[in-house]
Amino acid sequence: MATASALHILVKTEKEALSILEQLKKGKDFATLAKRHSKCPSGKRGGDLGEFRRGQMVKAFDDVVFKKRRAKSTRAGEDPFRLPPY
Repeated sequence: MATASALHILVKTEKEALSILEQLKKGKDFATLAKRHSKCPSGKRGGDLGEFRRGQMVKAFDDVVFKKRRAKSTRAGEDPFRLPPY
């Protein structure tokens, strides 16, 4: 069975997400930003969700993670599980 791993930063608003995205584009460290801003417990680990199998995460997240052919950043949308590529 295929496995994947992912990093993420969970925030409440699109404004926060876009601000963090801009900081990342300017070279800020992902793990540091995750520790500072993420509302998910994984923030304490720099946003690292670890390794997981299909079906262990919510379907929308699984669909994004397991359908990507290579690592790619995604940006927030209005729906917390809609993760369109930026």
